[in-house]
Amino acid sequence: MTLLTGALLSVTVGTALYLVTAEAIESDAQERFRGMARAAQYAIDARIKSYTNVLRGTAGLFHANPEASADDFRHYVEQLDTPRNFPGIEAMNYARTVGPAELSAVEADVRRRLRQYGMPEPTRELRPVPGRDSYTIIVYMEPAIPESLDKLGLDLEARSYARRTAAEARDNNTIAASGIRVNIPSGPKQNILAMRLPVYRSNMPLGTVAQRRAAYIGSVGIGFGVNKMVNGILEGFLVKGARLVLTDLSDVPPEPGEHRPSAVLYDSHAAAKVRPSMRDDAGMLRASLPIEFNQRQWRADFSIAKSALYTRFDLFYPWLAALAGTLSTALLYALFQTMATSRRSALRMAEDMTRELRASQAKLQATNEKLRLLAAHAEQIKEGERKRIAREIHDELAQNLLALKIEAEFLANRTRERHGHLHERASATVRQINVTIRSVRQIINDLRPNVLDLGLNAAVDWQVTDFARRTGIECELVEDEAEHYLDDHCATALFRILQESLNNVARHARASKVRIDLHQHADMLTMTIRDNGVGMQPGSRNRNGSFGLVGIEERVNILGGSFSISSGPDTGTTIVVTIPVGEGGTGPRPLPAQDNDFTLSALA
Repeated sequence: MTLLTGALLSVTVGTALYLVTAEAIESDAQERFRGMARAAQYAIDARIKSYTNVLRGTAGLFHANPEASADDFRHYVEQLDTPRNFPGIEAMNYARTVGPAELSAVEADVRRRLRQYGMPEPTRELRPVPGRDSYTIIVYMEPAIPESLDKLGLDLEARSYARRTAAEARDNNTIAASGIRVNIPSGPKQNILAMRLPVYRSNMPLGTVAQRRAAYIGSVGIGFGVNKMVNGILEGFLVKGARLVLTDLSDVPPEPGEHRPSAVLYDSHAAAKVRPSMRDDAGMLRASLPIEFNQRQWRADFSIAKSALYTRFDLFYPWLAALAGTLSTALLYALFQTMATSRRSALRMAEDMTRELRASQAKLQATNEKLRLLAAHAEQIKEGERKRIAREIHDELAQNLLALKIEAEFLANRTRERHGHLHERASATVRQINVTIRSVRQIINDLRPNVLDLGLNAAVDWQVTDFARRTGIECELVEDEAEHYLDDHCATALFRILQESLNNVARHARASKVRIDLHQHADMLTMTIRDNGVGMQPGSRNRNGSFGLVGIEERVNILGGSFSISSGPDTGTTIVVTIPVGEGGTGPRPLPAQDNDFTLSALA
């Protein structure tokens, strides 16, 4: 009976550990997968926004110059360099809104330009339709290739649903996205969608619907391929085999005689012979996220097999946990029975436990050493990640800000004389971009100041100067005349120690003066930070929640150096950090290559 009870208890505990561990592994995999899906969602939103910005910039061309010619439009599109900067955009166009009396003139102009391009004239003719008083005709189309030029002379109001969508965009001054698929015969099979933005005369008010209708002259549009837009999105996933399905949740009413289009805009596994959706749902992870496409709702459905996110260890870990739980419970139960039957067995067990305790202490010491090494590695990773993030912000965001500023300054210069209100808005945009650039520079410096690349001396001098400027506390820096050349890890650690020490002075010391000494003796570099503040309160160094000095001490220990702190009510606080720099630590060597930092500095 005793053996049966122990067996049942052990199996129960092992089963519980198996279920808990399996659920934890699956929950972790689901969370990681949702994080990848959210990153992909943000990337799609960003690309849609970039296309929207292109559309607004194109509308600005005709808003500033309603009489812009086809050559003006072509030059503008060429400057955008859409094949490289916006590869998803297939075509851009301008459609003029006219009345029935102007149809013949517009058609003649379209036919004339088609002849110039060497294209056959369209067989369709633009004729007034009873009950309609406006027609929106595509008059400019880029790029000038047969597949795009085929759309010249097309009446965008011919479809009733597109006509209603365009009217709503005109009355509300918003982007129109009807969701109707655009047919482009060349190239790979994909869904082509369009966005349009109304264009108004620049010298007319737009405060009311009636005023916007009176000022309305047409619209600009872009057609983009959904396949190209989402191209590379799944490359951001850390694992292979993920599937993305984009579905348009907003209805597109078909015209009489047409079939209702499929709601699926994109399926990354459309050409696969075996769809993942046919697999067992129990073996799949799924995430559905919304995407806003100019008043239309899309849904991005991500799915992946659970096994793709599991490591080999994850597959066996629940069984190992179950085995460990079963064996541990059985051993504990056996121990309890043994202690209950004999005092001698209990003493023998105590001796065994003593030996295990000593072994555990030895393992604990070894673990502490491993944790110290892990802390050093984690610190390197953190600083490397800061550097990488700062570089990413510099390389990506700075370039985008430069492009925005150039476009805004171009618009401001073009409208200086003739469009005062638009010039003022453009100038305000330039000023706001400059403010953003300064904020970006501050963020980059907070992550990892570029001055660290110039060496420890320059970094310390910059930090001291910046601290004095921000706090108003007088700072004195005393250092050797020779440069201190350290590896990047060591220099960064000393810089962070100085940074944390000065922050402590600003927050707690109530000091009016700080002195920093930086000297090297043989192969030891010593940094001393001394203030004339109120000193440290007894016990404040080890109080709960205070990690500043602990962090400094850990950094010094990682570098193999020494750390001391002294404080008194009348003497302030003094921190002394000494680290080994090795032989040749002050020998001359070339400075590291500097980054191309012209972008933000030129924009400042």
